[in-house]
This record gives sequence, C-alpha cells and structure tokens, in this order.
Amino acid sequence: MTLQSASDLLKRAVELDTALKYSESLICYEEGIQMLIRLMRDVKSDAEKKQLYSKIEKYLARAEEIKELVKTGENDQRVKCIHIKAGDTGYSYSSIFGPCLDNNITDVTVQDPYIKAKHQVHNFVRFCELVVLKCEKLQNIILLTTQAESADQNHWLGELRDSLRDRKVALEIHFSSSLHDREIRFSNGWIVKIGRGLDYFQKPKGQFTIGFSNYELRPCLETTIETFHRLNTQFVHMKK
Repeated sequence: MTLQSASDLLKRAVELDTALKYSESLICYEEGIQMLIRLMRDVKSDAEKKQLYSKIEKYLARAEEIKELVKTGENDQRVKCIHIKAGDTGYSYSSIFGPCLDNNITDVTVQDPYIKAKHQVHNFVRFCELVVLKCEKLQNIILLTTQAESADQNHWLGELRDSLRDRKVALEIHFSSSLHDREIRFSNGWIVKIGRGLDYFQKPKGQFTIGFSNYELRPCLETTIETFHRLNTQFVHMKK
C-alpha cells in the first residue's frame, strides 16, 4: 500500500463523483480514506502528517455529503471496492463473482468491449462455466462487445453458443462500435464493474507454469473492481 495507490483510488472517486455515480464514488472515497489513515500511522514528519490529515478531512467531508445523497436519491447498496495491484494473485473469477451468485439468477449481462482475441474469448468461456455451475436457474447470458475484424470471433462465440444451448442456456451476442464501459449485471441485483473487464490477468510465462490453468494462481494486471447491489436491476433482451 502506497500513497500513490491511495491517490489513484481517490482520483477515481472524484471522477465517479463528477459523473454523478454517487454509490460507486462513495466506495472509492471510503477505501481511499482508510488507506490514508493507515499510511499516516507510519509518517514521522509533523508537516507530512498535517498534510495527510488535511486530505483526509476534505475527502471525509465529501464522503459524508454523498452518503446523504445516496440515502435520499438512489437505491444502490454499497458493498466494496477492490484495488488489485500488478502481480497480485488470488482474484480468480470464482473469488470475484462467487459471492454474487445464487440459484435465483436467471439472466446475466456482460458488457465488455474486449471479448475479441482468442484469450479474451477463453476468459469469457471460463466466466460462463462459472455461472452455469453456480446458477441452477440460469436461462440467458447476454454479451455486448465490439466486433473483431477477423471471422474467428464469430466462430468461437458460435461454438460457445451451441455448447450453452446444450445446457438449455441461451447466449445472446450483440456488437457495438461505441462500447467503452465494462460491467457485469446479474438478475438478482448484483453488479460488478471491472476497470479492465474480464481481461485483468497477466499473460502466463508459459503453458506449463503455475497459474496457466488455475486463475486463482495467475498474476493480475492492475485494476479496480467495484461491487454493489441495485434493487431494481432491469434486463432488456435486445432484438437482433
């Protein structure tokens, strides 16, 4: 944990705050403030302590204001914000999404512009395997992504669609050239936003190295994961 990582998280909080995404910004504010408090314990210089304390006061005041805004104006329930550093392990799809999954889920929507390259489609297959395994009433997986120039993407996703159909799960695939946001919505109300989408793992050093098959052991790229619950999550099946 460094001052830079706390600053990055608080910068993200301000960006979300400016975008009026109050519940998400509150998660980042509170995590960032806690990081500053822990850092202040190790600071020896009075001048540096005063500077950190001033920052904490400023962000804490804004966090309290946002709490009131969330209470009166939104139906999002804050849960947590995880900042993953480059090289961290222990953040497999099961670890990140497992707590959100239950047998009430019928629909899952994945919005990720980068399900195009072979390894990215493999990531999506792994995610689909997880939700098929954990969600007994699953009926639909909806993927919104960007289209690759190569025809391979359609072939790979078509193969996955056929495989899911054998398990009585429909895969809807929609392409958008203007897609930027990355989030996954579950019909039980859980929403997970990942800065890098599903592609947050480092490339393995070889096919016979630890972490090649088990993502719990695979080092990650730096990213932030925000998880929260929305009581009125709506699912729209888009027409082709």
